[in-house]
Amino acid sequence: MQNDNKNTLMFIVSAFAILIGYQFFVLGPQQRKAEAEARAKKAVAAQVASQPGVTLDANGNPAPLRLSRDVAKAASPRVPVDTPALSGSIALKGGRIDDLFLRKYAETTDKNSPPVELFRPEGAEHAWFADFGWAGANLPGLPDSRTVWTAAPGQVLRPNSPVTLTFDNGAGLTFTRVISVDADAMFTVTDSVKNNGTAAFQLAPYATVQRQGITEHLGKTQIVHEGAIGVLGSGKDQKLELNKYGKWKKDKPLTTFDSVGGWAGITDKYWLAALVPSQDQAIKAQYRMTAVGGTDVYDVNIVGPTQALNPGATLVQKTRLFAGAKTVPLLRKYEYNGQAPDWWKFWDDRKAEIPRFDWAVDWGMFSMFTRPIFNILEIFYRLVGNFGLAIMLLTVVLKLVLYPMADKSYESMAKIKKIQPEVEKLKAKHKDDPTKQQQEMMQLYAKEKINPMMGCLPMLVQIPVFYSLYKVLTVTIEMRHAPFFGWIQDLSARDPSTIFNLFGAIPWDPATAPLIGSFLGGPLHIGVWPLLYGFTMWLTTAMNPPAGDPIQQRIFQLFPIIFTFTLSQFAVGLVIYWCWSNILTIIQQYIIMRRYQVENPIDKIIARLQGKPASAT
Repeated sequence: MQNDNKNTLMFIVSAFAILIGYQFFVLGPQQRKAEAEARAKKAVAAQVASQPGVTLDANGNPAPLRLSRDVAKAASPRVPVDTPALSGSIALKGGRIDDLFLRKYAETTDKNSPPVELFRPEGAEHAWFADFGWAGANLPGLPDSRTVWTAAPGQVLRPNSPVTLTFDNGAGLTFTRVISVDADAMFTVTDSVKNNGTAAFQLAPYATVQRQGITEHLGKTQIVHEGAIGVLGSGKDQKLELNKYGKWKKDKPLTTFDSVGGWAGITDKYWLAALVPSQDQAIKAQYRMTAVGGTDVYDVNIVGPTQALNPGATLVQKTRLFAGAKTVPLLRKYEYNGQAPDWWKFWDDRKAEIPRFDWAVDWGMFSMFTRPIFNILEIFYRLVGNFGLAIMLLTVVLKLVLYPMADKSYESMAKIKKIQPEVEKLKAKHKDDPTKQQQEMMQLYAKEKINPMMGCLPMLVQIPVFYSLYKVLTVTIEMRHAPFFGWIQDLSARDPSTIFNLFGAIPWDPATAPLIGSFLGGPLHIGVWPLLYGFTMWLTTAMNPPAGDPIQQRIFQLFPIIFTFTLSQFAVGLVIYWCWSNILTIIQQYIIMRRYQVENPIDKIIARLQGKPASAT
C-alpha cells in the first residue's frame, strides 16, 4: 500500500516536472530566441526606416523591393480613421482598410512606447489589411486593388460619422462603399452596386483578410494558436476551425468551408482581424496560402452567393470587420449584440449574434477550466482593480473548493508523519520479509484510520488547474502589461528582478555579461517571487512525511531548487498564484499538525529563534 502510494506520488510529480521542464528547456528558450531576434530586426529596421523604399529581408539584408511603411502608405490618397480605440487611415486605392494602430495598447510597458500596429499597407514588409468587393465573370471594369475610389474632401471616419466612397466604371455600373465604425473595434462595410445599363450581370460579394508574410516568431509557441481561425458550418454543425501558420503553409495551403453565417479571420496571440457576414447568408470560406514573389501570402476570404443584377437594380452587401484586441468582455459584447447573458450561459449560442466569438481567445483543450478561471478572475478584478490580487483571491476560492479533500489529505499526512517512528521499527523488524512488513504496515494504517492515497489527491487536482491558469495568463490580453505591486508591471511576463544584481540594487544587467550573459539573463535568471516560491515549496516538502527510500528523499529535497529555477521563467502571475497557494497550504498543514501534536519544521524554526527545544504542543 505504501509503495503504491509512493509510486503514484512519484508519477504525479514526474509528470508535473516533465510538463514544466518541457516548457523551460524546449518551448521557453525557443520563444525567447524568436522574440529576441524579432526585437533585434525591428530595431535595425527602425534605423533604416528614414531611407525611402528600404526595409530588410528575412536575412536582415537590405531589400530595395520592399517599401518602408510610410512610403507604402503614401502610395494612395487616404481618409483618416480617428476613434477612441483606433487611429490610421483607409486607402482610396483599392478602398482598403490597411492602416490601423490600437490606441489603448502599447508595444511595451515603457511610458513612451508607441501604440500597437495592427494593419499595414501592401508594399510594406509584413503587410496586413482587409479588402472588400465584387466578383463575376466577363464583367466590365470591376474595382480591384488598383482602383482609386472617390471620397468627398474632409471626411474622417469616426463613430457615428461614416465615410462614403464611390466609383463609376464607365460601363454602366456605379459602386458605392459606406464604411462605419464604432468606438471599439468593429467596422461595418456596406457595398452596393447599381446597374445603369441595359444588360443583366451576375455578381458575388467577397471580403478578405490578408497577410503578406509574417514575422519569424509568429506561430512558434505551442500553447497559443496563431493563424487562421473561424467558427464555420451550418446550425448545430458550426465549429471552431483552426489552421496554425506552420500547418497552413505545409499541410493545408487551401481549405474550403461551406457555412451559413459564422465568422473567419486571422489571429495573433492578442490581436484579431475577423470577417463577419450576415448570419443568415450562405457563404464559402477559404483559408488560402500562396507564395507570391518569394513572400508567403496568408488569406482568409468569404464569398457570398452569386446574384443577378438586372438593369436598373441595385445589389447591397453588408460585412462587418473586427480589427482589434481580443479582450474577452468586448468579444462577448459583440457575440451577444451588447446584451451579455448571465455568466452561466456563456456557452449557450442560441442568442448569439456572432456565434462563439469569444473562442477567438485560445482557451485550449482544458476550456472547462480556463474559461471559468478567467470568469472568476474578471469578477475579482472588477472588485479589487488589480489582477495580481484577483489571482490571490482565485487561489483562496480554489482552496475553499478543495478544502474537504485537502483537509483529509493533510490529516492523513500528519498521522503518517506521527507514526513514522513505528513505521521505521516495522521496517527494521521485518527487513528480510517485505510481505510481512507490508501486512504489518497495513494493519497499522487501519488501526490509526489512515488512507495513504489521500496524500496524492490535492496535487493530482492542482495539475490541470495550474496548467489552465498558465494558459489564461498566456493567452488573455487582460493579463498583458497588467501590474501587481512594486517592480511587477506585467503579470504575463517573468519576474524582471534577478539575484545577480541584488534585485536591482546594482545598476547592471547580468544579460550583458560576456560569455555567460545569455545564461544569467536566461535559465539562471531568478527573481524575488521565484525565490519566495522556492522557500514555500521547501517548507511544504519538509512538513510532509519523508519518503521511505533514501533516493526518493534526495529527489524530493532537490525539487524546491529545481522548481525555483524552472518557475523563474514562467509568467510571474503564475508564480504568485503558486507561492500564495503554498502559503495557504502551509497554514492549513500547520494547524492540523498542531492538532495531532506532530513535530513540524515551523515549530523547529520558532524554537531555534527562541533558543529552546521544539515542541508540537
